[in-house]
Amino acid sequence: METKTSNSPIDISVVVPVYNEEESLAELSQQIEDALSREYSYEIFFVDDGSSDTSWSEIKKLSEKHSNIHGIAFSHNYGKSAALQAGFEASKGTYVVTMDSDLQDDPAEVPEMIQMLKDGYDLVSGWKKERHDPISKTIPSKFFNYVTRKVAGIELHDFNCGLKAYRAEVVEDIYLYGELHRYIPMLAKKEGYTRITEKIVEHHPRKYGKTKFGLSRFMNGFLDLVTLTFVQRYLQKPMHFFGTIGVLMLLIGGGINLYIAYTKLILGQAIGDRPLLFLGILLMVLGVQLLSTGLLGEMINKNNVEGQKPRIREKV
Repeated sequence: METKTSNSPIDISVVVPVYNEEESLAELSQQIEDALSREYSYEIFFVDDGSSDTSWSEIKKLSEKHSNIHGIAFSHNYGKSAALQAGFEASKGTYVVTMDSDLQDDPAEVPEMIQMLKDGYDLVSGWKKERHDPISKTIPSKFFNYVTRKVAGIELHDFNCGLKAYRAEVVEDIYLYGELHRYIPMLAKKEGYTRITEKIVEHHPRKYGKTKFGLSRFMNGFLDLVTLTFVQRYLQKPMHFFGTIGVLMLLIGGGINLYIAYTKLILGQAIGDRPLLFLGILLMVLGVQLLSTGLLGEMINKNNVEGQKPRIREKV
């Protein structure tokens, strides 16, 4: 499908990941039109993430009928992060808005979120304070958001909310994969976009279909949180992580072995069957291995330094 282009500037790009939501797409596009058309020029990108229903046919119908509605179809299911990234790369708006395709997010919230961006914020995240989801989804979500809030140092109550608004440069400077759509505020903060806030938004009950949520998503999300935290803190200084642990193990192992040597040489005690001896040796071996890993990481990092140049925000 050929993407439509326009020479006139676009105020808002709305990116909507779609996975088996055939019944909601026409209604959602109408809600977006009702919310935005009076004030803003806008475009919609429906990104079909390998749907097995007729979602792509519905997207093509909407695109043929409306010149500002575009579609991107994946060959199979890549995940929400990949869908958002494809939409980000295609968008041309001054502001970018993301929302889910299941009609639980309310497009009527968008104008106020855009005004908050105009007032100086880089990113506005929705907060579904009152949720219409089963307890099997809400309880894990509260725990997930609490942990993420503490790790990220960003005071948001709902990292998972699909309804978010960004200045265009924010989405240009981040790259999503895996389950990283949950951590867009963390990625934005890493790139220097620290003016992040939230807005309480209305959360509607699901009208069509069934939730795609599963507990495995939270497990994958936590693993990505560990990865993202490690990469953000130690990508350019792997020796600081591996070296610190390695030196600590060497010191503990060395101290244990000095004590064992003292008991053998000074006190004349047998040491061959003492577990403490093997622990000391093991810690020293692990310490050397971790130091070597850190050194190798530094050598690899130096070869890729071109891709880690600081992003310059402004020059005068």
